Amino acid sequence: MCKNYVRVISFFWVVLVFFSCAKDDDHYIPIEEPEEISPVVFDIENVPYSTLSEYNFFEGTLSDLAPVYGVLPYDVISPLFSDYAHKKRFVWMPKGSEAHYVDDYSIIDFPLGTILIKNFYYDQVLPEGSKKLIETRLQIKKEEGWVFANYIWNDSQTEASFDLTGSFKSFQFGENGVQKTINYRIPAYPECLTCHKSENDTPYPIGVKPQNLDRNFTYQDGSTMNQLEKWVEFGYLNPDIPNSINHMVPWDNDTQDLESRVRSYLDINCAHCHSEFGHCNYRELRFAFHKTEDLGNLGLCMVAQDSFDAMPLNIINPGHAENSAIVTRLNTTEESLRMPMLGRTLKHDEGIELMETWINSLNINCE
Repeated sequence: MCKNYVRVISFFWVVLVFFSCAKDDDHYIPIEEPEEISPVVFDIENVPYSTLSEYNFFEGTLSDLAPVYGVLPYDVISPLFSDYAHKKRFVWMPKGSEAHYVDDYSIIDFPLGTILIKNFYYDQVLPEGSKKLIETRLQIKKEEGWVFANYIWNDSQTEASFDLTGSFKSFQFGENGVQKTINYRIPAYPECLTCHKSENDTPYPIGVKPQNLDRNFTYQDGSTMNQLEKWVEFGYLNPDIPNSINHMVPWDNDTQDLESRVRSYLDINCAHCHSEFGHCNYRELRFAFHKTEDLGNLGLCMVAQDSFDAMPLNIINPGHAENSAIVTRLNTTEESLRMPMLGRTLKHDEGIELMETWINSLNINCE
């Protein structure tokens, strides 16, 4: 008899628990994780700010350049030579906005409020052999177009201040085991416009094209991912991009095709001026990667338009780098002769070697 009572009580207990759980399930509200919001401080009407720290791009010690949420690091396949300065690049966009693919070789169509952040630094500044930040350049897309803002780092590396007047910084540094001396040129605003000039003389970015971004990048969490795919995943880029992009190659990677390396080097260092709306648009030369399959655009067997003392006759003289005007311009720091005309004060020894090797490999008769 007692066993029967126990069975009945147990049955009612199970039923009670079942209905209690069912009742709880009916009223269960899932707990959603709070949406992470970028802490970047941005007022499109009041930028540029007077100091870099006001944007709150980086957390912790400012000079560590540790990005906050929403500030995505990126890199390019073939970088512009800037007197051996190293660069750390980041992009930030306002919440809910996204960029759009145009084509492989055009600047990505960025939304209003986009900020491109490029930091210039040296790793082995003497005598200590320490890292030294020189400048941080911002490109901000506003209603009137792209606005450029340059921030100069102080000697204590605690802050960078807005300055578009231009200046010089002299120091020594080590690069690939070689000690170099530089009077580093921080550009004034008109110099920025010379290189970043597009249609109607309006400024625009240079390197943020799919052909120079289609590469893997290792992020701070240790993950490695294609940059364009990362931008899509994060919501910064519309997913309507092609599966295959005709991209450049690293100019310094000797496992790549020599001509592709040369075309990539000339694209990033020369094409922004030698283009339809660029500063040197009156020249016949066109150095854009998608146009340099025609070697005539690079100056092959083309008579140089300028007549300087000891200037070779042809821009590119196949098999004879020493008699090619393009090498003469790369191999000097004299302002009236050097190319690029801005952005460098030193010779780029590795770039010169690349160009000489390629020209000497050409077996073409110009006659």
